Amino acid sequence: MSKTPTAHNSAGKGDFARTVLMPGDPLRAKYIAETYLENPRQVTSVRNMFGYTGTYHGKEISVMGGGMGMPSVGIYSYELFHFYDVDQIIRIGSAGALQDHIKLMDVVIGMGACTDSNYAYQYGLPGTFAPIADYELMSRAIAAAKEQGTNVVVGNVLSSDIFYNQREDVNDLWRSMGVLAVEMEAAALYMNAAKAGKKALCMLTISDHIYTGEALSAEDRQVGFGKMMEIALELAQV
Repeated sequence: MSKTPTAHNSAGKGDFARTVLMPGDPLRAKYIAETYLENPRQVTSVRNMFGYTGTYHGKEISVMGGGMGMPSVGIYSYELFHFYDVDQIIRIGSAGALQDHIKLMDVVIGMGACTDSNYAYQYGLPGTFAPIADYELMSRAIAAAKEQGTNVVVGNVLSSDIFYNQREDVNDLWRSMGVLAVEMEAAALYMNAAKAGKKALCMLTISDHIYTGEALSAEDRQVGFGKMMEIALELAQV
C-alpha cells in the first residue's frame, strides 16, 4: 500500500531515484543537487528538509537531507526504503576523529557502526545487533576512491545519541577499542537497511579532531566535502 506523501516528505511515488545520497544538512543536499546533478528538481521541502532528483553522468540519482541524530535519519531512511522504493542510501556526513592517524578532511568509511543508542530494542533481538555497511557498496566506494586518488580509512565508527556527553572519559574508551571517528546517524541507517533488506553505506569527512582540537568552519562543512560527494555519486545505479 502506498503511503506517499508522508507527514515528513511531500514527494510522490516515483519522485526518488533508486539511489539516494543523504547528508545530514539539507543545505548540503541543495549544494550537491545544484553543483553535480543534471536537471535537478526539488521533490520535497517539508520542514526545510530538502530533497532533489536529477541525473549524474546519465544515471538518475537523488539527494536528501537526513537531519541530526538517529531519530531523524531513522524516519527519513525508513520512509525512503519502505514507501518510495529506494534500494540504497549512502550517508555522506561529517565526523570527529578519535585516532591520531586521521586528519582533517580525511574520508572515513564506516564498515561497522558502534552505538550507545537503544535503537535496536524495537527488533526484540535476543542479543546485540552489529550494524554494518553493505559490502558491495563499500567495496565500490573504496575502488572509486582509489581511482580518484583519494585515500580512505575503513573501519568502525561510533554513532552516538549524545553530542555533549557528561562522561569525560567516553571518547577515550571508544578510542581504546580502535573506533575511528564519532558521528550520530550511521547505526540507525544500517539497522533500517538490514530490516528492510536494502543497502546502506556511511562515508564521512573528518570535520574536527576530538584530541587535537582542530576543526573546519561551518562553511567548509557545508560545501567543502567534494571528494566524498564525488565518490558517493559514482555509486548510483543504472
